[in-house]
Amino acid sequence: MEDQAAPSPAGDDGSAETRRSARSGVAGLLGAATSGLFGFVLAVVITRSYGPAGAGAFFAAIGVVTVATAICTLGAETGLMWALPRRSTGVRGDAARVLPVALIPPLLTGLLVAGAGVLAADALAPRLLRGSGASGDALLTVTFAAVPVVVTMTLLLAALRCVRPIRAYVGVQFLLLPVARPVLVGAAALAGGGLLAGMTGWLVPAALALLACLTLVAGPLGLGRGATLRPRRADWSTFWRFALPRAASAAIDAGSMWVGVLLTSVLAGPADAGVFGAVGRYVLAGQLAMQGLRVAVSPQLSRLLGRGERAAAAAVHRQLTTWGLVLSWPVYLLLAVFALAFLQLFGPEFTAGVPAMTVLALAMLVNTGVGNVQSLLLMGGRSGLHLVATVAGLTVTVSLGLWLIPHHGATGAAVAWAAGIATENLTAAGFARSVVREPLFDAAMVRAATGTIAGVGLAAGAGVLVGGRGLPGLAVALAVLLTGCVGMLTLPRVRAGIRGTMRQIRGGDNAAAAAEPTSASTRGR
Repeated sequence: MEDQAAPSPAGDDGSAETRRSARSGVAGLLGAATSGLFGFVLAVVITRSYGPAGAGAFFAAIGVVTVATAICTLGAETGLMWALPRRSTGVRGDAARVLPVALIPPLLTGLLVAGAGVLAADALAPRLLRGSGASGDALLTVTFAAVPVVVTMTLLLAALRCVRPIRAYVGVQFLLLPVARPVLVGAAALAGGGLLAGMTGWLVPAALALLACLTLVAGPLGLGRGATLRPRRADWSTFWRFALPRAASAAIDAGSMWVGVLLTSVLAGPADAGVFGAVGRYVLAGQLAMQGLRVAVSPQLSRLLGRGERAAAAAVHRQLTTWGLVLSWPVYLLLAVFALAFLQLFGPEFTAGVPAMTVLALAMLVNTGVGNVQSLLLMGGRSGLHLVATVAGLTVTVSLGLWLIPHHGATGAAVAWAAGIATENLTAAGFARSVVREPLFDAAMVRAATGTIAGVGLAAGAGVLVGGRGLPGLAVALAVLLTGCVGMLTLPRVRAGIRGTMRQIRGGDNAAAAAEPTSASTRGR
């Protein structure tokens, strides 16, 4: 396995690790791009099929299953990402012993939550799924009933990422799930099905993904071939000492947007919740590049930090943060300037979300600018510090949301979430720097940020001057950006950088020369 390579030789300064992370990162980015495209298609299908009020109920139902799943997993998915790379796989390995430890408590919790939710669906539906009409009770019942399936799928996906090459994870998480969902939801809508049929179409791919993951992890872990599944007492204590603090922060992370949707639905109504949900789909789609990079290298970071190779881990972080910045910031800058154009694709009723889109897009510049500092904390075993950062962000989000949403609707929810995003990420960045004790930012990142802002700013300015902030202006800006990118390919320095990155990805003999150099202050620790 590419993520279970031997320790880097002395004096390597993280070059081998940055090459390895480059190969994994590209696979993760390609998968994230596909997921983002089909995630946008799904949002269009939902908003066009059900309108603002119906879409608000649909997004709220997704929020229920997402938040419930995050709570019920108890942090075990991150625990698997942390624990499995530090164990040996195969029939004689000790990795399989972790599965019962990680799966049994979350699955039992999921069954309890599902049962309680099904019993309380009649009382909860009028409050959580306003706009769902008479189908609200059945919609919430199906949503809660699916929680154990989604919990198991989430945990097996984490195991899959650790025991198979990343292409297997990409195939399930970034291809199967996002491609199947708009197809099935769209088919339900075309057949005249209501919200219940559409939500069923959204949930079915989770069951398919569960079966795929179970099949893929069985071989490497030696399941069914004699590998022991009986954990030792120390396995339970070691795993859950790490995972339990992550349980709360995982719920906060997964529910950060959906808390806003549910609060908006309760405090401002289903139409505002639908607008905020549509805006959130764009915001989360722009974050997929960072998500693809995070899942690509998390096992690698766990392995490096577990061996005390902090300099190599910091080098991997800096490289992938630069990549994520260059790929994500253009998306968020365009979303901020051309929010009207993007929301017009959902329908004229959703253009009320323009201020919310602008606020959140600017906040996400902070999120992507600091990189995956949360992964550094978690893979370094510091789940407690990560919990502190997420609680700080949630406190800001909920406090401001209760104050702003009743009077400002979706815009108030966006301001509250933006403040929470900035609080959580800046706090986590400070903690990560103190834990890793290596520079997490460098001159290359500053140059990348400056160049990205300048290039996208010029293109966006041209688009606004020629066509305004609607679809014509966006088309002009994209044309200018594309022309500029093609023109940059003629520069020798740009071509040399691309060749160096390709050598990293291929892992050729000259790749070491292309890897990011590490400053003298970070060597030998």
